[in-house]
Amino acid sequence: MYRIMLADDEGIVLDSLKMIIEKHFPGESQIETAKTGRDVIELAETFRPDIAFMDIQMPGINGIEAIREIKKSSPSTEFIILSAYDKFDYAREAINLGVLEYVNKPFSARSITEVLEKAMKTVDFRKKKRSDDLRIREKMETVMPIIENGFIYAMMFQEISMEDVENYRQLLGMSADHGCMLALAVGDDQHGNQMTNAVGAGVRTQRNYAQVRELLKETWDCVVGSVISNKIPVFLPMKTGKMDYEERIDMIDVCRELIRKLKRMTDITFRIGIGSIRKLNKSMDSYEEALKALVNSTGSVAHVDDLPIRCRYDEEYPVDLEKELFDSLKSGKREECERIAGHYFDWMLDNYDEKNMSVRLKTLEFILYAEHAAYLDGGMTYHFREREHYLPFVMNAEKNSDLRAWFVERFGNSCSNMVTKKGEHENQLVARAQIYIQENFQKDLSLDEVSRYMDLSPYYFSKLFKEETGSNFVEYVTNLRIRKAKELLAGDGGSMKEICAAVGYGDPNYFSRIFKKNTGVTPTEYREGERG
Repeated sequence: MYRIMLADDEGIVLDSLKMIIEKHFPGESQIETAKTGRDVIELAETFRPDIAFMDIQMPGINGIEAIREIKKSSPSTEFIILSAYDKFDYAREAINLGVLEYVNKPFSARSITEVLEKAMKTVDFRKKKRSDDLRIREKMETVMPIIENGFIYAMMFQEISMEDVENYRQLLGMSADHGCMLALAVGDDQHGNQMTNAVGAGVRTQRNYAQVRELLKETWDCVVGSVISNKIPVFLPMKTGKMDYEERIDMIDVCRELIRKLKRMTDITFRIGIGSIRKLNKSMDSYEEALKALVNSTGSVAHVDDLPIRCRYDEEYPVDLEKELFDSLKSGKREECERIAGHYFDWMLDNYDEKNMSVRLKTLEFILYAEHAAYLDGGMTYHFREREHYLPFVMNAEKNSDLRAWFVERFGNSCSNMVTKKGEHENQLVARAQIYIQENFQKDLSLDEVSRYMDLSPYYFSKLFKEETGSNFVEYVTNLRIRKAKELLAGDGGSMKEICAAVGYGDPNYFSRIFKKNTGVTPTEYREGERG
């Protein structure tokens, strides 16, 4: 059903239009009429027409001015101009207003039906698009919390690639590469820095999650995670990596008001911890700061910068360069890591004299920290005494610049060890397994037995063994047994039954089938061929 409004000061025109519409489009429209500019404006406010036929020359407010007013309250109405005046100025204004058609009087039934069909198609298209948009929006409203929670989880635990993180950012329409994390803790009440009945309040928060999320979205352009225990992690995108004092105070005030609104809405007590602004890949650090802020404060809102719970640096210290150095350490790119290590050491040399003890202490501190990271992430074996010469070496250096090459080299080694030592460790595991198989292939050897010996799960050991040797466990053992059988068959290895037992097969017939499958001949044929 189309709502059609007819506006003309001549009753005969209104009657003619109404008759044409009802004749050619029976039962498809609801028609209302008006004879003055003022009447048509007031009618449009209540009727909200889909299509409007407008005469330009009406008493009082003319048709062009009436269209301009109607568009304010009914912007989707399709307008068709009716006029006995073929004037360019009117046509130009009508075009500027987005009028669908300009029809000259006197009009024919055919011209009216044609233009009305065009208007109806336009209305149908607009309604369908609106319906489709609403359907998509409804689906997005359902899936968006899942996408946001995935983004939060990725940022906090870094269990997916940065490429996947970029995909999340595109889905969320996020351009910022910095942000801070908030931790919303819930309970029945607050006692000191603790929330009472955290479990029960967490369950109630889950039931009220949609309302809580909506209020958070009204407060900030943020990403909201799911309820974890009695906490909700929230990510606030930031354009820059710093927040000035006034911004911090404003954020705390907003959080305090938000807590009051949440209390009124859910009857649940909230506290909010706020972490510092970090790059996306350091969001977990910000969340940990938010949690520490809650633990180290009894306020309803706690900002990490208000509390003595994280390291602060003097203005001259190159914090960003330090972060860049340890980020490069984990990248496995040795040349880049050594380059940044050189930049950091040069900063120390530029700012402190050649005998300054702080330079030597920092050199030793950073190298030990870098190697500690390599031990933890590189699968290396720690030996208690292997670094006993580090302190004497640092202390006996003639001058600080003599330590630069050593500093850069140790960082380079640690960076390489992050990748290569893990591979070497895996190689050593497979080598141990191969030795064990060599020593025990005569027995009824199984994957489970070797996995247990290696203290690895069968699934992981099987995957690792295939990657390192190119053969799965059964293929490897079978090839080893066939190779040993060939040696025995070529020499004076005893009877076929004895050879069969010597290479780990209890059934001579089964051994013969396996041997032929792998060599193309039976054991007897192989022996005869070898002895010529």
